[in-house]
Amino acid sequence: MITSTIADHPLLDRCADFFSRPASEGEPAPEWCGEEGTDGYDEAADYLAAWLINDSGELTYFHRTEPEILAFDNATSDDDEINAGFDLAKELISDRDAKEILTRCAAPVADHRESVAAKCREWGELPPNHRANDAGASKPADRKTGEPEPLIMPTLAEPYPLDALPVTIRAAVAEVRGFVQAPVALVASSALAALSVAGQSLADVKRADKLTGPCSLFMLALGDSGERKTTCDGFFTTPIREHDNEQAEAAKPLLNKYRVDMNIWTSKQSGVMDAMRAAAKAGKPTLELESKLAELEASKPEEPIVPKLLRGDETPESLASKLAKGWPAAGVVSAEAGVIFGAHGMGKDSVMRNLALLNVLWDGGTLSIGRKTSDSFEVKGARLSMGLQIQEAMLRAFHEQSGALARGSGFMARFLVSWPESTQGHRPFKEAPANWPGLSAFKHRLRTLLQSSQPMDDNGRLEPPLLSFTPEAKRAWVAFHDAIEGGLGTGGELADVRDVASKTADNAARLAALFHLFTGDAGAISAESFAGASRIAAWHLNESRRFFGELALPPEVSDAMRLERWLLNYCRANKVQAIKRRKLQQMGPVRDSKRIIPALRLLAELRRLRERAEGQSKLIEPHPSLLREVGP
Repeated sequence: MITSTIADHPLLDRCADFFSRPASEGEPAPEWCGEEGTDGYDEAADYLAAWLINDSGELTYFHRTEPEILAFDNATSDDDEINAGFDLAKELISDRDAKEILTRCAAPVADHRESVAAKCREWGELPPNHRANDAGASKPADRKTGEPEPLIMPTLAEPYPLDALPVTIRAAVAEVRGFVQAPVALVASSALAALSVAGQSLADVKRADKLTGPCSLFMLALGDSGERKTTCDGFFTTPIREHDNEQAEAAKPLLNKYRVDMNIWTSKQSGVMDAMRAAAKAGKPTLELESKLAELEASKPEEPIVPKLLRGDETPESLASKLAKGWPAAGVVSAEAGVIFGAHGMGKDSVMRNLALLNVLWDGGTLSIGRKTSDSFEVKGARLSMGLQIQEAMLRAFHEQSGALARGSGFMARFLVSWPESTQGHRPFKEAPANWPGLSAFKHRLRTLLQSSQPMDDNGRLEPPLLSFTPEAKRAWVAFHDAIEGGLGTGGELADVRDVASKTADNAARLAALFHLFTGDAGAISAESFAGASRIAAWHLNESRRFFGELALPPEVSDAMRLERWLLNYCRANKVQAIKRRKLQQMGPVRDSKRIIPALRLLAELRRLRERAEGQSKLIEPHPSLLREVGP
């Protein structure tokens, strides 16, 4: 009797009950089993395992047409049978009945087990737990010593350059991070977004002759709900919210007077209009009344413009309208970026219009908005900052729905992207510190910037003065620009993110200008300010390479990367070695069965995980060496 040779694999347990059933229950053996009954079942298990087991220990099912299966069953030699079996095994899918597969496609292996092993080696590599009873058979691979193969050559995450921030900002970020326990990049992005909102209207930055622009920032953090971005934003935007409330309170008398004046004006206008209609009906001249109406129109009260910087989750067109008709500077700071990235349900024309509008606001340019049902308006001299968080899945969906528009239009290139590893599961309770010296200094400096005189023209449009670089800082900026440019060519290090890279030197200059404003230095932007700004901009460029590089991968590879990243974070956070497959599919980032199967298979083939049975459940277990790795 040939015993099963698939020790430690779920296939053994799954097949054992089925194989032993004819003997224990007296059922007749299937035709393919042979005269020895249960021996034939065990032989079938050996043969199946030789070409159905992958590195994860998962029994992978397949289906082919009836003629192809018959070609396997009717093979006239061992070699033909083996070749036919492997041809079938190369086309693997799931959701087939194990009994049917075994019954229709298995065959004894006793006489040609080594031929099967040779075919395994020819096809790829010997299944890790395959072994034969014959002397000299291959030793089963030890999963504990077999190293996982890389999925891709990834762009590695780098530590956030906290020391590149100005001293006061660095201290504030460290204090908030220590209490909130959010990823440091998320905390720092909240601080920089708040600085951008407060300082964007005070200066523009001159990089070189004919190269000038705003110092506004678009910050984007990728993370799941619960990363505490809203909490971080709350710490850093307190001075801005207080400033908005103070301005609204101070404007109440002016707004009350405006409403009274407007009521009076409306009454006078109605009176003149009524008189004109009556005169026209009676055939009397209306020239004098028309003159009065023109005088009234010229004296129409103007609504006071009340400074309001922080805006909620508004559509891009709504933001543009308020910037054109109200205070010309604003910031959108939100942990829910769905409105900004809400391409769902919109046609490509609408998506393109919204992206173009936001691009112009980042550029500080001019854009006319024409409307059919309401007043048209022109955005000019406005400034917009954004500090957003979006879930990875939502951003991926946005890219899928908008096609190439988001990248092709340069919209995503304008963002300083961060993709930090979650700290959820590693945040024990902490009491708030009694003192926050760094955060207090940060808030004090922001209040000073907010109380500064706003440079505006007679039409209420911003006219910020230009900040230039010192000669040393200019040389550093040129070197930074040229180093990036050198990587943009075909085959270059930055070729896959050339859209983002082409904006990085601009973003570095913006950061340097904001650092200069924050520190209160006189004169031109120093080399020290630019040195810190360039390090932070370069870090964000690397983050963009990590994320957008993954977007360009084949779907099964991208899914595998996302699935593995989630799996490792889950196991580390919950201090477990495995997760039930059903739970992984319910909770993980890849839930479509047609996508999760090839992703799991790919990871298994590379020995990055395995599937094993535990009772009636299937467990997905990442390779132990991956769990030991420390994330970014």
